[in-house]
This record gives sequence, C-alpha cells and structure tokens, in this order.
Amino acid sequence: MTATIIDPCSEMKKMDAKQSSFAAMMSALGIVLSMISLNVAPLLSSVGQGGAALDLSHIATFIAAFFGGPYMGAVVGFMSGIYAGYYFGYVLGSLGLLSVIGVPIGKALTGLIAGFLYKKSGLTNNSRRSILALPLTLLSYVPESIYTVFYFLYAVTLVNIPAMAFMIPIVIPKAWIEITVMSLLMSALVGNTGFREFINRYFYVRGAKKALTA
Repeated sequence: MTATIIDPCSEMKKMDAKQSSFAAMMSALGIVLSMISLNVAPLLSSVGQGGAALDLSHIATFIAAFFGGPYMGAVVGFMSGIYAGYYFGYVLGSLGLLSVIGVPIGKALTGLIAGFLYKKSGLTNNSRRSILALPLTLLSYVPESIYTVFYFLYAVTLVNIPAMAFMIPIVIPKAWIEITVMSLLMSALVGNTGFREFINRYFYVRGAKKALTA
C-alpha cells in the first residue's frame, strides 16, 4: 500500500489561495451591498455639504472578521468602504478625495477591532457564539464611531471645509441603528452550522482534523 504524503508547503499555498479568494469575495459582497443600500435608501439627499444614506457594507466586514481575523476584517472593511467613500465624496457630498480615503479607513478600523474581539474572546470555538456575537459586534463599532466624530469636526478642515458638526447627530444614530441590525444578523449567521461549514471551506483544507462546526 502506498502512503499518501502531504506536502506542508503545498497545503499552505492552498490555504493562502482559499483565504485570498474569500477576502476578494467578501470585499465584492461589501461593495455590492454598499452600492445597493446607498442608492436604494438615501435617508437625506443633501445636508449642506454632506448627506446620509443606509449602508450595509459592514455585513461583509463582520463575516470576514469573524472567520478570517482582524487583518482580513480590516482589508475587507477598507475595500467595502471604497464605494461609500466615492458616493459621499462626489455623489451625495462634496468632500471628494478626503471621503474616498477617510470612509474606508473608518470601516477598516471596525473590521480590525471586530476581528480582534472575536479572536480574543475565542468566539469561533464558543458554544455561546450566537449570544456573544451581538455585544462584541456592537462594541467593535465604538472606535469607528469616535473616528467619525473626529472626521466631521477636524478632518474636513484639511480640505478647507468648515467643521461639519451638524452631521454628527444625523450620521452617528443612523450608523448605530445599522450596526444593531447587523449585530442581530451576525448572531444568527455564526450560530448557523450550515453557514459556518460553508465559510470554513475557505480556511480548512481537505483532511484537516478539526473544523469549527461544533
């Protein structure tokens, strides 16, 4: 009988390719969700030099952060935020390049923190993952919320635009409502065995001894 020899380097490359495809897929999902939600559900068409609209791109960010960790969460968050940055910079607002760069940075921050919290809490192996996902997802948005306040008060002045404090009571409550809804969604997704098994295909090669499906 011939023994099957598994090349560790080959398996590592296979893992990298799968994870890269997962990151690309989640980034594409985030952009599509952003395009659909922003254009279908603009809450305010114009507020001075800005605007507000529903943005569900963080659904992809949280999924990537839960299964891929903080760095993948940050990458997907940044990529998912590019369209929103363009939309608020050139379509619904006039902040231009500042928005194109600033919005994705804020979303990347949420992906990074979400991945860190999920990882440090051992959420993927925790039988109470469905319950814990809700508060952890909410908590992960706190830094971006603070960043958003800084963005409207100080960052906009870098492009010779007065501080936009009037946007804070519009954008921040709207964002927290979105994150609350997405937290409930994440709670349902991470508690679903079929969904976890599907996503784990991108992180565990065939023959792996353990998959996170318990």
